[in-house]
Amino acid sequence: MTIQCISPIDGSVYATRETLSRTDADAAVTRAKTAQSEWAARPLAQRIVLVQAGVAAVGAMNDEIVPEIAHQMGRPIRYGGEFGGFSERASYMAEIAETALADIVVEDSDAFRRVIKRVPHGIVLVVAPWNYPYMTAINTVAPALIAGNAVLLKHASQTPLVGERMVAAFQSAGVPKDVFQNVFLDHQTTSDLIADRAFGFVHFTGSVGGGKAMERAAAGTFTGIGLELGGKDPGYVMDDANLDAAVDTLIDGAMFNSGQCCCGIERIYVHESLFDAFVEKAVAIVNGYKLGNPLDPETTLGPMAHVRFADEVRAQTAQAIAAGATAQIDPALFPQDGGAYLMPQILTDVTHDMRVMRDESFGPVVGIMAVKDDAEAIRLMNDSNFGLTASLWTQDAKRAEDIADQIETGTVFMNRADYLDPALCWTGCKDTGRGGGLSVIGYHNLTRPKSYHLKKA
Repeated sequence: MTIQCISPIDGSVYATRETLSRTDADAAVTRAKTAQSEWAARPLAQRIVLVQAGVAAVGAMNDEIVPEIAHQMGRPIRYGGEFGGFSERASYMAEIAETALADIVVEDSDAFRRVIKRVPHGIVLVVAPWNYPYMTAINTVAPALIAGNAVLLKHASQTPLVGERMVAAFQSAGVPKDVFQNVFLDHQTTSDLIADRAFGFVHFTGSVGGGKAMERAAAGTFTGIGLELGGKDPGYVMDDANLDAAVDTLIDGAMFNSGQCCCGIERIYVHESLFDAFVEKAVAIVNGYKLGNPLDPETTLGPMAHVRFADEVRAQTAQAIAAGATAQIDPALFPQDGGAYLMPQILTDVTHDMRVMRDESFGPVVGIMAVKDDAEAIRLMNDSNFGLTASLWTQDAKRAEDIADQIETGTVFMNRADYLDPALCWTGCKDTGRGGGLSVIGYHNLTRPKSYHLKKA
């Protein structure tokens, strides 16, 4: 089978790769299993140094990586790629590794040594998405390798060059080639490998349907699975919010990367006293965007990664307008709209009967609703099948935390949005998935506890 990356810039074939046969995939797993034992036996400090060197080697490629990302998934080059977040996350996980992976010594006396150690799963399969192809992958790759696992990285077909870049960089820094491998696999081979217990742990970031396929493949194997399956993240602007800061951050969170962010803002609830002013300011911001070729430094909004993604957002928007929503952005301001190039849109007069307020849009559209109080906002924020993040805007930290306790979500922000803090667990609930990455908890998920009860003679 051949994987093709169709560039959203012009619809041309940007890259093609052949997938591995089952025989070759099995061979890759066997090599990883053999190499993992020696890798895990190395001192933790050595693994940390090699992973950090691999991260730095990726950074050295950034001038080549930025236009590659634009060609593969459409993000404008003006934003400079992902190395800042990539490095921040890996560096934090390296910093906490010694503490997070430390033995828990219960007793070490003349009579007994009782200790709990954290040991690697063996081989970790990382199935990474295209929207932030470097940052999402490093969330698991770095701590998995540091913890002593071997890693097989299967990247999305839209961004096939990313896995090759990462593996080449890490190998150039001294990580053994069989410890970290890039693999091109079709869906069936991936499922078959999981069903045959090829991996000790699988981490998948992608669609709800893809997550269900992973769970079906792993059924009965007891293989650990981490799933991050997207969201419909809300923002709530309270009556005492800093309005300018709320508008700037929430609209950027809704539109940046053409709305293709797992934790992007997809619906906004504004206290009725601030609603009109919020919408006016939001429209002014969006009207200033420039939709166009991502290789143009003046472009602020590039194409979506694929025409079918843009068409889904168009369908949600059209359905909402047909049901009574008001489109606030004039299409005449964005004549480039068409194909993968999708104009941004703000919708008012929306309701939760509309798909645009319930289904994941993953594009540059956001619905804004007025609410009368906190109770109404909480009810609406929880009226979703997803639960990744929520963004609260207020000057009152206690009020925010009280509301946060009532929201069904993995992360709650106050006066910020669309940010992944590596010191906190990146997790979700409901259809967003299960498990948790980064932080100390990320290490716990990428290892298993092993107890030693040693009676001394």
